[in-house]
Amino acid sequence: MENRHYSDRRGYSRRRRQTGSVLSYIILGSILATLLVIAGWLYLHKGTGDTKDASSPDVESDGTPPGEGDGTGGADTESPETDGAQETEGAAEDNSLEGYLARAGRLAAGYDYDAAIELLTASPYADSQEALAAVEEYNAVKSTLVRANPRKITHVFFHTLIMDNSKAFDGDDRQKGYNQVMTTKSEFLKILQSMYDRGFVLVRLHDIAYETTLDDGSVGFREGDIMLPPGKQPFVMSQDDVCYYEYMDGDGFAKRVIVGEDGRPTCEMKMDDGSISVGSYDLIPLLDDFIDEHPDFSYKGARAVIAFTGYNGILGYRTAPSYSSKELYDEAHANTNKKYEDFLAERPDFNYEQERQDAARVAECLKASGYELASHSWGHRNMGNIDMEDFIADTDKWEDQVETLTGPCDIILFPFGSDIGDWHPYDTSSERFQYLHSKGFRYFCNVDSNKYYVQIGADHMRQGRRNLDGYRMYYDLPESGTGNEHLKDLFDVNEVFDRDRPTPVPKMSE
Repeated sequence: MENRHYSDRRGYSRRRRQTGSVLSYIILGSILATLLVIAGWLYLHKGTGDTKDASSPDVESDGTPPGEGDGTGGADTESPETDGAQETEGAAEDNSLEGYLARAGRLAAGYDYDAAIELLTASPYADSQEALAAVEEYNAVKSTLVRANPRKITHVFFHTLIMDNSKAFDGDDRQKGYNQVMTTKSEFLKILQSMYDRGFVLVRLHDIAYETTLDDGSVGFREGDIMLPPGKQPFVMSQDDVCYYEYMDGDGFAKRVIVGEDGRPTCEMKMDDGSISVGSYDLIPLLDDFIDEHPDFSYKGARAVIAFTGYNGILGYRTAPSYSSKELYDEAHANTNKKYEDFLAERPDFNYEQERQDAARVAECLKASGYELASHSWGHRNMGNIDMEDFIADTDKWEDQVETLTGPCDIILFPFGSDIGDWHPYDTSSERFQYLHSKGFRYFCNVDSNKYYVQIGADHMRQGRRNLDGYRMYYDLPESGTGNEHLKDLFDVNEVFDRDRPTPVPKMSE
């Protein structure tokens, strides 16, 4: 019956072929006309949608947890306004001559002259006067570039940025740690501006040296060729403890990193009235904002290294197994008064698996945006001093609980500025180096106040990092009486230091 019915319908279609084709044209014409009307209406009304207007409060930078803590950030800020310069995800690409020239200009501004030239020479406008002139200009500039010395590249780092000084410096038992190891928002923005004005350009760790197949067929490290205009200075930036521990709740920090409506990473912050505001409330979106305005601050799209512990989750998501059940939560918090019932009461919609999925999505967004992801150990441990059994257990936990969300990571930023060796080149036969190397780590970063500390070995790279926090800045101030000048190549500490800070900033030994 079905076959006969199908044959009958085919015969009916043949008899109606001519009439149907005319009718089809009429219907198609009507549809096209309707679509043109709709498109016209959308064009006239574009950009008139509602946006939330808000400004974030002047705040300070991040904080590395001095121990194992919890963190859901919270701080007061108004609803942020969407950055009009950001392209929305999936926006149509401008394929006009002007569009190609603009994209090439953006690539050239980030020192990727080869990509800019290739874009124009492969475009439909390759023979146009404008494209030829731009290619000529890019080739001329390219001929003047100078290779940076990979062993003279400084590395600066921050913790979670303080977004509301009044909450971070309110006299409670957390104030001391925040004052020592965090940076305020105003300080961070002034540092960016100063370093930009002095010709610093942000590069990736992987730009300095990278693992590759060598000429003899072996796998090893090769120095990178960072080509910049004369006078420009490459540097690396990193941020530790991007986890928004529970203990930070209500102290003037962001709540978590999310993927914004435009497809780019941004932050949520909890307001005084309990509402959640979305905007540039920590290093990641603030850095992106700055690079939007100053594309020549980033070498070929480079961003910061973002490092995580694992015991409290990552990026503000409670992804550690201890959050998956009452039994595990109560066991992990046995030395505190925290109860799983209280945790859930504050988060009635909490879903552990969803937390992991959301964190993984944000991690992918960060990588796609140019950020490099790194380990900060699982439990914020001193990896140079703990027992080898604990060293292995901590590294395995990071691999099992964090790397399953972030994807493979080859960078470790040691907590407490520690290291697995002294200032000499690594003994690569040591048990600790061998274990980290077996887990895929190739970049090892400690904390060092020297301007440059770079060691490139046969199968790894090592770099010292400079802490730009309250402790380091205060003891570079003349008023501290120390006579230190650790930061003078980067910025004028008198102009950057946030006078909201309680002084004197306690020494790390106090």
